[in-house]
Amino acid sequence: MSAKIRKIVVIVEETLSEMGREVSPPTRRAAAVAVIENPFAGGYQEDLEVLMQIGEELGGMLGDKAVAALDVDPSAIESYGKAAIVGEGGELEHAAALLHPRMGKPLREAVEKGAALVPSSKKMGGIGSAIDVPLGHKDAAYVRSHFDGMEVRVADAPRRGEIVVAIAVTDSGRPLPRVGGLTTAEVKGEDGLR
Repeated sequence: MSAKIRKIVVIVEETLSEMGREVSPPTRRAAAVAVIENPFAGGYQEDLEVLMQIGEELGGMLGDKAVAALDVDPSAIESYGKAAIVGEGGELEHAAALLHPRMGKPLREAVEKGAALVPSSKKMGGIGSAIDVPLGHKDAAYVRSHFDGMEVRVADAPRRGEIVVAIAVTDSGRPLPRVGGLTTAEVKGEDGLR
């Protein structure tokens, strides 16, 4: 089953300075967000396979859109994350079905690799609700400079019977990181940790 999409929103953030200091090169984050119909709104559904299939579809589509928004080669993506807001009539497990079983594989293909787990967040919310999409280095979870998040919202979503689904990617870590830890130059990307 294909997602019934009402709207797609793409957001790009570029930080040029922080605390009066130039950020060079600028840190950049992009999110691709889809507002979809929740096929199970309004009642309990034991089998969530349809949402799992939609999650797989959105993982590739939104991943590709987020990477394209930064106008970089997919291999230049350094971190990623995913999130969903379930509107009225749905349940939190609907977001879990979208985000967890199958979304990761096509997202990893969109960013070329992705050995680390994809950080995720989910919540229930009404029209205009915001969510922080957690971010982590795509190949090594111990890269502290990439522990971050990107807030996203769609002004008119989620309406009753909708779900907002977001994927965020970066081509850098936080602006001016200085709390130590594994550096991007030290990443091996073999076990998802280092």
